Amino acid sequence: MQFDIRRFDIYRKIPKDLTQPTTTGAAISLACISFISTLLLIELYYFITPDVISELFVDIPEGGVAEKIPVHIDISVSEVSCQYLGIDIQDDLGRHEVGFHENTMKIPENNGAGCRINATFKITRVPGNFHVSTHSAAMQPQNIDMKHVIHDLAFGDTIKGFRQIPNRRAFRPLKRFNNTNNNNRVSHDYLMKIVPTIYENLSGNRRYPFQFTFFYRGFAPNQPGAPPAIWFRYDIMPITVKYTERRQKFYTFITSICAIVGGSFTVASILDSLIFTASELFKKFELGKMT
Repeated sequence: MQFDIRRFDIYRKIPKDLTQPTTTGAAISLACISFISTLLLIELYYFITPDVISELFVDIPEGGVAEKIPVHIDISVSEVSCQYLGIDIQDDLGRHEVGFHENTMKIPENNGAGCRINATFKITRVPGNFHVSTHSAAMQPQNIDMKHVIHDLAFGDTIKGFRQIPNRRAFRPLKRFNNTNNNNRVSHDYLMKIVPTIYENLSGNRRYPFQFTFFYRGFAPNQPGAPPAIWFRYDIMPITVKYTERRQKFYTFITSICAIVGGSFTVASILDSLIFTASELFKKFELGKMT
């Protein structure tokens, strides 16, 4: 007896002359195909789009020496001209720079009565402050008013190009912060808690932006006659947040597709059988009433 491999076929075919197409079955089939196509597109989108996994840990620098943090600030002071303004930097390690001028650009505003300062510098990962003031000016202007608008303030690497990064607002919470409604001769104080952050994409490339929160207060200068300033006092948190991009495994994607296709066809087949059976019973009932 010749061996016939077709005996192992569990998907036996039914001749077309033994099948009966129905309008209801066609409608269910079209709806099922549309439903499956939609779910497949959604699964494909989630497969292509990476997930971002977050974790917290204490980052201990090797040898106790930590890298410095880049800072970028873009701020406009509306009532003090550029010749009087400068950036001063201090920290707990004894750094004290008055009138920092490297990588600093000053643009006159308000017909020369105001000034926009765009500066980039580095700070050490210890508590400290930097402030915009007239301390470096040879002569102090009269009636100093430090009303200002913070166009941007960011620490560390830029996050441009990282679309999946969560909580983007936390990296620039002071962006477009308008502080022009306070009284004259008031110092502005921003108390900031900076959180080191690591972002690792699918390629393994890392960027090091910094998140931060802030609390604002306005106060009169402690010493009589002391000029007001705009203070940014910071403290570095010991906890580091790491975001890592992860893509869904390919076998998981295939399993999801099989589940969607198989489950949808099974449910559609059961629904079609129920409707067909119910319609046949209704027809027999109607014929019985007629006879």
